[in-house]
Amino acid sequence: MKNIKLAMLTSTLIGLSCSSAFAQSKTNAWEGAYGQIGIGYEIYSPSSATGTATIPMLGTFPNASSGQNADGPTGKFSLGYNFGINSSYVLGLEASMYPGHSQSASTSSTTTTPFGSTTVNGTYRAANVWVVAFIPGFVIDKDRLAYLKLGYSGGTIESSSAIFSQQNISVGGFATGLGYKQMFSDSFYGFGEVNFAAFSPKSVTIATDAGTINSTTKGTGTDFIVGVGYRF
Repeated sequence: MKNIKLAMLTSTLIGLSCSSAFAQSKTNAWEGAYGQIGIGYEIYSPSSATGTATIPMLGTFPNASSGQNADGPTGKFSLGYNFGINSSYVLGLEASMYPGHSQSASTSSTTTTPFGSTTVNGTYRAANVWVVAFIPGFVIDKDRLAYLKLGYSGGTIESSSAIFSQQNISVGGFATGLGYKQMFSDSFYGFGEVNFAAFSPKSVTIATDAGTINSTTKGTGTDFIVGVGYRF
């Protein structure tokens, strides 16, 4: 469903790009459609969680889980359209995708029973992250644009361990960012931005060889991106 929504939004943005060709004039140089691609570095930070583990014939016991940061290189591509408000401001609509997945990082899950504690180690990674955002922008001049991003981000957390197979958990939450664009030719520009997303808590039930774990998953993601774009 999320991929369908992104495809529909992308089609809308392409349609807006075509219709802009018939516009008689622009309120400022940054009004119109654009596409861009960037590379950078990302940090995904999971939050520690408490839950329960139900062990057959023994009962239900406290469970605590945590994970290390998943840090590493990332890529991003975006399509967007800036609506001109006046000579100094634009309001953009942008759809972005971070293809692939993050670096894998380690996790641990500890269940405490009257007979002692048992810890299971595993790994996780964030995959197929996407963002849809409104982008208020300040037009410094025809060659420079500063902007803020406010939107929604979604993705998949893929986790696995020795006692359960890979679990794919869809997560989502608010996203924000800051950026700057600088033209270096008639149509091409360079850009740099920092982005932040906070994924809302989501209940997770995992059936393992030893029992059933009920917990939550959430976290935050930060990335630093530089790249090039084309302004139509």
